[in-house]
Amino acid sequence: MSAGVRDMNTRAFATFAAARPGAVLAGIVLGLIAVAAFFAPLISPQDPFDLAGFDLLDAELPPIWQEGSDPRFVLGTDAQGRDLFSAILYGTRISLLVGLLAVVIQAAIGVSLGLLAGYFGGRVDSLVTRLADIQLSLSTLMMAIIAMALVRAGLGGEALSRLAVPLLVIVIGLAEWPIFARTARAATLVETAKDYIRAARALGGSDLAIVHRHILPNILSPLVVIATTQVAGAIMAEAALSFLGLGMPVTKPSLGTLIRSGYDLMFAGTWWVTVLPGLMLIGLLISINVLGDALRDWLDPRARGR
Repeated sequence: MSAGVRDMNTRAFATFAAARPGAVLAGIVLGLIAVAAFFAPLISPQDPFDLAGFDLLDAELPPIWQEGSDPRFVLGTDAQGRDLFSAILYGTRISLLVGLLAVVIQAAIGVSLGLLAGYFGGRVDSLVTRLADIQLSLSTLMMAIIAMALVRAGLGGEALSRLAVPLLVIVIGLAEWPIFARTARAATLVETAKDYIRAARALGGSDLAIVHRHILPNILSPLVVIATTQVAGAIMAEAALSFLGLGMPVTKPSLGTLIRSGYDLMFAGTWWVTVLPGLMLIGLLISINVLGDALRDWLDPRARGR
């Protein structure tokens, strides 16, 4: 039986790969980026968080393919003499970490509330819907400004730098949960009206058991698709906040911080400090979005049939 299941999975993947080679390529690119970011301490020739390891004499060196470069710095250096290749690897790891953890928070809150709203309906549904509408009226940027201001006022700038990652995760997670809630609510309303849910109730199944054993497994497909797109959105939100100076500090750069730090240098000809992290961010977002689109079509029987 297990061999048959493996054969079916292999055939399904082969069909998927033949139908969507772009998605396979995006998966390979995303996998390489994730592996490189995860093993950044082993791959990077320099620790970009160690300020004592920088030399201002190495500042603003161009990439290795340009004249005046240094073989020690493949992608050049920034205004502080930091190796840009190392900074991009560490920055990508921070961006991926913030994006994944933020989506975990979004899913935990949104799916739970969406299941409650769709299953029980009535006042519970109205309350969750109103909460989602209120939350959507508050932008991620507004919440980040308020949260950062409160932390800075209460704990100081040093604590803000130390707590930047968990603070960004919480802010982005709390700001975007209505996306999951609305998707889970809509799917739960469809499943609740089906006969197998009525049969489970008639057999004396508890509400918790019905939601956990029957409804949740049957609404996972759209939630998985939403999760992939939300990871890209969370990474973009972190990059935007860091670019505006509301996210990661300069001493612990993410991709958004690197882009911001090199923005002024572009007019002086030091384009690589902004362009190369920007290309990494674009490649990361495109890979995730392409995979999300392919996954959405693959999990939709009508789209798969076409």
